[in-house]
Amino acid sequence: MSAVTNTFENVKAVILSAHKSTTSAEKVNFYNSWAKNYDQDVAVLDYRAPSLAANSISSHFSGDRDAAVVLDVACGTGLVAKQMKRHGFCHFVGIDGSEAMLESARESGLYKDLKQCMLGEEPLPVQWGYFDVVVIVGALSVGQVPVGAVREFCKSTKPGGYVCMTTRSNRDNVDYKAALERELKQMEEEGLWTCVEVAEVDDWERAVSELEDGYISGAVYLYKKM
Repeated sequence: MSAVTNTFENVKAVILSAHKSTTSAEKVNFYNSWAKNYDQDVAVLDYRAPSLAANSISSHFSGDRDAAVVLDVACGTGLVAKQMKRHGFCHFVGIDGSEAMLESARESGLYKDLKQCMLGEEPLPVQWGYFDVVVIVGALSVGQVPVGAVREFCKSTKPGGYVCMTTRSNRDNVDYKAALERELKQMEEEGLWTCVEVAEVDDWERAVSELEDGYISGAVYLYKKM
């Protein structure tokens, strides 16, 4: 899809086509094919999650941002890192399942390291307890990264570090969101982290489902590791 045909209806068709991808290989192929137009397409959707997550982290992080190391999980083309750089963070490690997305992230020049990993199917290729911030935006939803992966995000974080996660609140993600929140609460009860902030956001992104119109809602979760 070229920039000339970058309309909401065309972007909507691209995203709905992703729902037909059921196997991991099919999903990776979809994201590989979408990488070239990803940034302009999500701009058409008025996709706010990267900036909302970055704002949440920035409002609570009191450490040295010049020295902080951020793990950007499901980094895609680097939209979250771009937003966090505006808040003074500058050391990023990115992980994604799509090599084409990683290549776009590489071209951004923001990441000191990038790793390919199928989230939820293989362990995160990182050192436990290393990162000041772990962030995952956009991938915690039905049919993508399984809820149980959040334990690895916690393990990857330094004691006192932050884990920021987002998910959608629209109809097809209701059950996933409920399961995610149960897991986050369970981990808090186990003494792994404490909840710093949960922000429910009405205007998350433009709706693409035939059952919804206007904007769908979403949520940002920020936890601090014990």
